[in-house]
Amino acid sequence: MEAVVSTPRCPLYLRPSAQSELADEALLGWTVTILDNPCPGWYQVRTDYGYTGYAPAGALTVGDGNARRWAGLEKKTVCRAIASVRSRPNVQGWQVEELLRGAWVAVHGDPDGDGWQKISLPDGREGFTKTGFLRPMPAAPLTEAAFRQAVTHNAGLYLGTHYLWGGKTPMGIDCSGLTFMAYRLAGAAIWRDASIKEGYPLHAIDPADKKPGDLMFFPGHVAMYLGQGRYIHSTAFNGSDGVVINSLDPAQADYRPDLPEKLTAVGSLF
Repeated sequence: MEAVVSTPRCPLYLRPSAQSELADEALLGWTVTILDNPCPGWYQVRTDYGYTGYAPAGALTVGDGNARRWAGLEKKTVCRAIASVRSRPNVQGWQVEELLRGAWVAVHGDPDGDGWQKISLPDGREGFTKTGFLRPMPAAPLTEAAFRQAVTHNAGLYLGTHYLWGGKTPMGIDCSGLTFMAYRLAGAAIWRDASIKEGYPLHAIDPADKKPGDLMFFPGHVAMYLGQGRYIHSTAFNGSDGVVINSLDPAQADYRPDLPEKLTAVGSLF
């Protein structure tokens, strides 16, 4: 059975308990497959990118019919860190929902002259948000140059976001959550953990050949190379505590001496 996430973010835990470790998050509008209903109030689910976890039932709109209906609607993705959905097309409308970057919403008609776009959510709620908060869903694969530019730009949108194990939103994000979202917003689905996994599009390349947008892997950690010896990552390292840019050059003030010597692989789509 299919279900669609109907809350701004749906936590995916290692066990069916809110006191369990957070493994991942799915965002509003994303579809998941229900694998099991181990206890009241919880579903074991698999995401479209192959990750599994336990989701609270209240975060999902369940049913194959609803999932098919949702799949058939024209959608856009939220591109701002936070996007408010109002009850009417003005700022005085009451707040229907508050969405996070990467959420998917259905759009209806054209925006009005003031830039208000009518949208609907997976559970049937309707409202209005500014068209500037949305962008088209990723289309066909980009050229290599355009893709590299897109993913490095997307990663930079999260600069300053605090570190959250299992997170991948502007409310908190971990290292693989950052690289996953940067790629997903550009239309590519990579493995959500800090490793190169068979069956996913990343493949190992010679580290000397890395280019902007390629991923650098360390034991239990992943970062995105930006070029000119710099990389962006989400780290719980004391003094960083979130998404920052560091250097591979020992002569630079933001050099991290603990990482370069531990590099295990570099992954690329190209």
